[in-house]
Amino acid sequence: MKILLHSCCAPCLLAPYDSLLEEGHEVTALFHNPNIMPYREFRNRLAAFRDYAKEHTIPVMIDESYDLESLLRKYLDRGAMPRCQMCYELRLAYTASMASEKGFDAFSTTLSVSPFQNHELIQKAGESASSQYQKAFLYRDWRPHFRQAHEKAKNLNLYLQGYCGCIFSEEERYRRSEK
Repeated sequence: MKILLHSCCAPCLLAPYDSLLEEGHEVTALFHNPNIMPYREFRNRLAAFRDYAKEHTIPVMIDESYDLESLLRKYLDRGAMPRCQMCYELRLAYTASMASEKGFDAFSTTLSVSPFQNHELIQKAGESASSQYQKAFLYRDWRPHFRQAHEKAKNLNLYLQGYCGCIFSEEERYRRSEK
């Protein structure tokens, strides 16, 4: 299958990309992460993603748009929806729309490599986007590869972030370290 793989960052791309290739799929990595704050963090992750993809000849699509005010309004207007769910839905709907527009058979996400992400909400967001855009969502639980991919990223000197990307997760990271 021809798969569009939403990629949150270069380190998280490692295991999912290799795994999908091993399964025989044709994979294009998509960088679309308007949730990453601050802007400097967004640029660091984008640069690492772009450099890794270029060095390893990975086909990519990159969305460099960054509209902080619009994103913050979405967070405020989400009602009772958990913020992570809103974030997953935002990124996976975009990925599904691009998969539909560009003729991919399916889409997936590197978010499911992290043991720190809510996999139930990722699946829910993927299935919702799949239904909306009539594209198959390929869910894989790549968590068993997380530590190995993290070590590989360190060895490759890839930029490694300390939080998922949103301002809320950054706050949680610092609050945990205060305890």
